[in-house]
Amino acid sequence: MAQEHDPDTEFAQRGGQRPPTEPAETEELAPQGGATLRKAEAEAAEFKDAYLRARAETENVRKQAQGDIAKAHRYAIEKFAEDLLPVKDALELTLSADKVTPETLKSGAELTLKNLQSAFSRAQVQELNPIGEKFDPHRHQAMQMVDSNLPANSVVTVFQKGYLLNDRVLRPALVTVSKGPDAAS
Repeated sequence: MAQEHDPDTEFAQRGGQRPPTEPAETEELAPQGGATLRKAEAEAAEFKDAYLRARAETENVRKQAQGDIAKAHRYAIEKFAEDLLPVKDALELTLSADKVTPETLKSGAELTLKNLQSAFSRAQVQELNPIGEKFDPHRHQAMQMVDSNLPANSVVTVFQKGYLLNDRVLRPALVTVSKGPDAAS
């Protein structure tokens, strides 16, 4: 049976001594190995520094993004609130008038409503006034069903208008729904 070559066994058999090498070969390797080691250590230090800087930069960006999100939540309605200020001003002006007649009160209310509609428009708030439309349970809330000449499930009257914000229901319209022409006879 052939014996396998085991460097550890050979090392132990020699009494823990390395095999002799030629002096010239050892002298050549030592300066090269030291310079290579120093170069590798310097590169490793550079990579570690670059890694730590990149990690710190990533953490700073994450914290900045969290701050931006918090500010966006806190001040999300700022523009809408600014648009409502003229509405408040118009109401206060109407209430502070000395000589109020029904005509001036009506014109003040119309101006106020116009300002409010303008603010709603800029904020993407849309009015739902579904008279004659097909009943949509996602946008309308039926208060009652009545006999009508309109097709079944059509909106007959609106008790309270509904509103959408960017196609999302803020408040459903409160409506009366038709039972249909067959139910009327």
